[in-house]
Amino acid sequence: MSTPFDARPLLEPADRAAVRAYVQQLRQSGRAPTGGGVQLVVGILVGVVFMMIFGSTFFSVITGLLSMGAGGGGVLFVIVPILMLLAVVAVAGTAIYRLVQGTSGERWWRLDRFAQANGMTWYPASPDPPLPGMIFSQGSSRVATDVLRGTTPRFVEFGNYRYTTGSGKNRTTHRWGYVAVKLSSPLPHIVLDATSNNSLFGSNLPASFDKDQRLSLEGDFDRHFTLYCPQGYERDALYLFTPDIMARFIDNAAALDVEIVDDWMFFYGKREFSTLDPATWAWLFAAVAAVLDKFAQWERWRDDRLAAPAAVESALPFVAPAALLRPPGVAAQGRRLTRGVPWRTLIVVGVFVAIWVLGQLGTFGSILGGLFR
Repeated sequence: MSTPFDARPLLEPADRAAVRAYVQQLRQSGRAPTGGGVQLVVGILVGVVFMMIFGSTFFSVITGLLSMGAGGGGVLFVIVPILMLLAVVAVAGTAIYRLVQGTSGERWWRLDRFAQANGMTWYPASPDPPLPGMIFSQGSSRVATDVLRGTTPRFVEFGNYRYTTGSGKNRTTHRWGYVAVKLSSPLPHIVLDATSNNSLFGSNLPASFDKDQRLSLEGDFDRHFTLYCPQGYERDALYLFTPDIMARFIDNAAALDVEIVDDWMFFYGKREFSTLDPATWAWLFAAVAAVLDKFAQWERWRDDRLAAPAAVESALPFVAPAALLRPPGVAAQGRRLTRGVPWRTLIVVGVFVAIWVLGQLGTFGSILGGLFR
């Protein structure tokens, strides 16, 4: 992948007839979801909003008509306004649904053309993507949307991702943008937690890691990232994150969280990555391009904890050293980081819970009063 890229499909005026034909072809081929469910939901929402705005007036009118008297005329006076109300709701719902459908169709049309112009392929959705990154094993209802995949010079995937946690009133939808880059050989599990996107509760990542796995690197790197690597793999992390690679991450990906796991590298962000914004694509393409040419060095790494083949161990002196001929892979202790407990979050939540409980018991005011006497 190289920059600059062709952003014209994101900006050119849309041909409405071409968009409609494109959406129809997508639906006929089964690549796009059907819109019946969306239309029903939109219609219901429009009806609810309409009734919230005009419900009291409509109810007053109906009551007045009923008070005019019984009989066929009175019933007719009631039925006609109800039918008119249903017709208005149906027309409004259909109009809004067509507007939403047209907006989605144009988005699909632009992203598909953008993908083709840049040597990639667009997919509307990928349910429960089989990727090993930490965000892809969380919650339920997991789906990636607006996925763009390229294979040259290596497999790269851009997408938006969401999953849900909890249930009922506590149900929460989590949204991420991600970039997945396929490596040629597995590497130790390493996480770069960007400090710029952390909150009061600490890291924004959905997983926490044992603090004993933190590794401090030279220069300003620690100001931008907290690096985690499996214990015993510190020297390997230093081999992978040389000063020039650290500089590239700081210059191009300081706002992104990074995870290396198995033979993948992921960039994460709490925003849409697959978008119609050319500036976002320029930023992401630059971040990927900045590290692509360094992957050859990474892929020469071998885990000296893995035994070399027996034939190599007994080779003649002029044969390449066994360490250079070890098979690609990572020993068991380096494949996954040890998860930690998010103590900061638990303490803050615990304080709020304690304040709430004391308030419910009516003792919080008494305690504060005693402190300030």
